[in-house]
Amino acid sequence: MATIARRHVDNASEAWTSDDVWDRIATQAKSWSDEQKLSLRDVVVIVPFVQLLPPARQAFARLRVWMPRIETTRTLAAALGPQELPALFAPNLDPALDQLAARQMLSRQAWAASWRRRDLRGLERAAARLVATTHELVAAASRVAPSQRGAWWLTARESIRVMAGPGGRERALAQIAVEWAALAATPPTDRLFELEPAAWIVVEAGGADSLTAALFSVARSPCLVIDTDAPLEAPFDTASRGVPPAIAVCASFEDEAEATAAQVLEHLRLEQRPVALIAQDRVLVRRVRALLERAGAALRDETGWKLSTTRAAARLMTLLVAAKRDASADQFFEWLKSGTRWPREAAAGTAALEAQCRKRAAWRIDAIAHLALDHPAAEAVRAEAFAALAPLRDSTARTLADWRASSVDALQRAGAMAALRRDGAGQQMIAVLRLDNDPASPGAPSAESLSLAEFTQWVDEALEAATFRADRAMTDGAGLDEVDVVITPLARAMLRPFAAAVLPGADDSRLGAFVAVDSLLSKPMRAALGLAGAEARRDAESLAFVQLLRLPRVTLLHRRADAGETLAASPLVERLALALAEHGATLRGWTDPRIDVVVAAKPTLRRAAIAPSLVPTRLSATSFEALRTCPYRFFARSMLALVEDLELDGDLEKRDYGNWLHQVLHLFHEQRRQAPADAAADQTALRLAGASTLATLGFDAAEFLPWSASFAAFVPRYVDWLRLREASGARWTKGEVEIRARPASLEGVELQGRIDRIDERRVGGDVVLELIDYKTGSAGGLKDKVRDPAEDTQLAFYAALVGIDDERPLKATYLALEARPRLEEIEHKKVQESADALIEGIAIDMSRLRGGMGLLPLGEGDACGYCEARGLCRRDHWSDEPLPPQESVGA
Repeated sequence: MATIARRHVDNASEAWTSDDVWDRIATQAKSWSDEQKLSLRDVVVIVPFVQLLPPARQAFARLRVWMPRIETTRTLAAALGPQELPALFAPNLDPALDQLAARQMLSRQAWAASWRRRDLRGLERAAARLVATTHELVAAASRVAPSQRGAWWLTARESIRVMAGPGGRERALAQIAVEWAALAATPPTDRLFELEPAAWIVVEAGGADSLTAALFSVARSPCLVIDTDAPLEAPFDTASRGVPPAIAVCASFEDEAEATAAQVLEHLRLEQRPVALIAQDRVLVRRVRALLERAGAALRDETGWKLSTTRAAARLMTLLVAAKRDASADQFFEWLKSGTRWPREAAAGTAALEAQCRKRAAWRIDAIAHLALDHPAAEAVRAEAFAALAPLRDSTARTLADWRASSVDALQRAGAMAALRRDGAGQQMIAVLRLDNDPASPGAPSAESLSLAEFTQWVDEALEAATFRADRAMTDGAGLDEVDVVITPLARAMLRPFAAAVLPGADDSRLGAFVAVDSLLSKPMRAALGLAGAEARRDAESLAFVQLLRLPRVTLLHRRADAGETLAASPLVERLALALAEHGATLRGWTDPRIDVVVAAKPTLRRAAIAPSLVPTRLSATSFEALRTCPYRFFARSMLALVEDLELDGDLEKRDYGNWLHQVLHLFHEQRRQAPADAAADQTALRLAGASTLATLGFDAAEFLPWSASFAAFVPRYVDWLRLREASGARWTKGEVEIRARPASLEGVELQGRIDRIDERRVGGDVVLELIDYKTGSAGGLKDKVRDPAEDTQLAFYAALVGIDDERPLKATYLALEARPRLEEIEHKKVQESADALIEGIAIDMSRLRGGMGLLPLGEGDACGYCEARGLCRRDHWSDEPLPPQESVGA
């Protein structure tokens, strides 16, 4: 066995730069090599992680000697040969694939079958723990010398056998994990044990590495460990001799993010670059990154973000969700708008299709498939969409390889596959999911069949487990010459050439906090196998924190509270403060570099909108009602054409029932041209019309059950009312009538409206037209509405529309469909006079609007409680000061 020498580099006694410490390391390595009478070019130097390769190589280059081979254990192993492919049934070490394999493995266990039926979520959680433990065992075994690995696996099996106490299920899962891990492919780092350089030199930072320790235990060449860490028993004693860091205590999440960004920008203003932004609080650092990008800082993110949050992942996930048999219209259109890459002309067809679905309350994908369309572009988009979804909508179970092939087919039909191959995140997603692999290639855990839901779950887990780094190529050992800020974990900031470091999240829940190990293995078993526990992880974090403190400029930040919970400073910060106090020093107070900007208070006044050029050329009853209720609402709706879209969701509301009932009655009367002999036939026909319309709209029968009960009670009441009405001489002529007219007095303004129903009744020698508007509201409210004919604009508006081209006498009525015990008619008296007055009033209003009349938000009555333009008129922010006459908004 070779001799192992240790040397320590004390880089805490004075202010230092990365070049200083690496020069010392290089000098130590050369001095030791000279003592061993070795040439540096025959020596292998191992550094802890890949980002340290550039500074290490530069330091040895400054010695002007032959360069040793400088690698990490991973880069050296990769250079020595390709990685071995996993054998059949062996773990792939891909979290998502192994999670799927674990679920299938457990489902074949007799003792797990009842567990699956009883608690599927619990079984999935057990599969996740099984995979995590298996991967941990594989990683631990790879750090054992090949000659000692057989004994290590015997120890693992023996440790499980002697596990005592409760937890039989955990022991069974742990046993599966051990046997599964033992099947793993040979680790690529095993090649290191076959390598025989002239000497091994290992640079330690953040604690000892168990792989290099195992390598040294069997090496025949001389070995040197260059330790750059502080002594673990008193790590802060050396840190206290440097420049104390500054600490900032912030009031809130946003305050901490702004303070962090301001401190980074202050370093850049002083030409102190690059700056290490430590990603201890990942959520907060994402906010800081956005602030720094807005300021134009050149960033490199070595932490990345979950692949599942990228646009590429969204394209695939929206596709899989839209392919479900019970997908909602919202999910369908979300995929159409974000997951497809069709020609621009398709956007108009998508908008038209969505408008039709909102208008017809088609909120299920099956309803969209059967919807009668009168727009060619919408029809074309629907056909393309369902053709793209077809490879995935087949409900039969398939293997993982088949599902991946179907996904590729669907993505290509949607025009998205080419875009994914051009996108960095898309390329990584294709690689992670193996979408470009041959179906017969390795990667599928088994040939067992999956449902679409199970495949979607697997894709989601795979994307959630993968990390996307936009600048991945720059992080693999590249220099920092053109970078202002590097976002990096604490463990990757050691020994790097940073001019300053900023560490937000230095609180007791994120830095130095005790994190329990969720493992299937007991604590004694972990100790016997050399697996890191919570204490080892905490020690490693302490050493990495002390390494960071050796930089010349360090700022620590934390907030006082988070989500209502009080936060204190990190235990590591408190230990540092105690060590400083022993040397008569303290943490430096933070000087806020942010600049206070005084903003003068400016009251928000009500402003009348003046827009003569936007006077609409078309009016409906609803838009004119808005003009009377609140002129500013009319400005928003009819002049700015701002429309609040109805939600396409699966929550049935009374509005949906009302729209459905209108369609049912129209279909019923279209099919019933002549009254049958008895009421029973009418009731049957009305029920059939209801069932047919329910199927056409795609409403779920279970969700529609409360409204079905209301309809069941409605049917006999409506038929009784209808037959009594027909006995009095009235006859249904047409329904859902769309009418447009241009009265001469309106100077080109077109009136439009849809009338629910028009009946005819012969009175003496005349034929009277009866306009009926169906209402599902209360009869009392309708009576109040028509009590003052001048206040009811809807029926008067319809009468005006019909009366322009038809001189027959008119009668207009609201029909209260929900009235009990019988349907109730509420007539608008003298509707013809009201219609004439309405046309005259519209002409006056339109003339005033063209002349520049201001449309003032009233802010009165119940209308503001449900007005969608409330945010536009700033109703909730008005000042109590009176409105100056000249205050208006022009458009």
